[in-house]
Amino acid sequence: MKRKHPYPSDSDSDSDSDSHSGSDSDSRTGSDSESDSDSNSHSHSGSDSESDSDSNSHSHSGSDSDSDSDSDSDSDSDSVSDTEERCISCSEICVPDDAGFCIKCADVIAETERGLKKELNDLKADADFLALSSKSFSDVVLIASDAGAVARPIQAHKAILMSRSPIFKAMFENEMEESRRGIIKIGEVSHEVLQTFVNFLYTAKATPDEEMACDLLIMSEKYQVDYLKSQCEKFLVSKLKPENSLMYYAFADQYNAKNLADAALSKILKNMEMVTRTEKYRELAKTDPRLLVQIYEARLVKQGTSKDNPIILP
Repeated sequence: MKRKHPYPSDSDSDSDSDSHSGSDSDSRTGSDSESDSDSNSHSHSGSDSESDSDSNSHSHSGSDSDSDSDSDSDSDSDSVSDTEERCISCSEICVPDDAGFCIKCADVIAETERGLKKELNDLKADADFLALSSKSFSDVVLIASDAGAVARPIQAHKAILMSRSPIFKAMFENEMEESRRGIIKIGEVSHEVLQTFVNFLYTAKATPDEEMACDLLIMSEKYQVDYLKSQCEKFLVSKLKPENSLMYYAFADQYNAKNLADAALSKILKNMEMVTRTEKYRELAKTDPRLLVQIYEARLVKQGTSKDNPIILP
């Protein structure tokens, strides 16, 4: 800045002030224009950076939401897979009921039970007019061959036996020797079991223990009395434990008791480690390894092989 003369003249003062005002205005104008341009450039760059920052934040938030949705979908799929199992009857993936069956198989079982209940009602209606205690007009005698020389005959009626069992019906219709003589020997059964079996054919009632239920299931399979077989299976299923599940699985396989076999197999798979330590397991490994193969196949289907579920060979 120029030092002013201590005593300037008026003309000098005026010219100086004019020149100063001119230069000041020019400098102000220049600086104002520069500041405007700077402010414009700053504002543009600021808005650009803000837009970039906004786009980046949007992209980050989008990716975060995508990852969140992916994690949510993963967790959802995990939760679904945790609730799904395989039906113990058809092996389809499903959300089973308490008994381990899918909806389709449960409907089939329910329909079968309705049919069996109808058969039971018909059986009771037919038995109303004929009590077992009445021996009037009995035309056939059943004898348990395992009872020996002291076998007591069990009197019955051909019409009742034929209506309850397709095997008895074929026997009497084909005029086999036993039907002509009116004496039929039933092999491999005790008198008590045969008496209980005949009682059921007349009354549709039985109160067996486990041993009797097994014997009646064998008789019902032999003479194709489906309702009795179903009742025996249901009773034995209620008695299943990890300790006897393998025994009942082998028994059910021998006498085509599918419901009992499915329930026993489910019990085995849930207690595999315990079952493999039983004497029955070691016995089957020698006498019927086919059953063990079936069990391991079912285990592979249901659980798969992994380090947590190793295959235990006999």
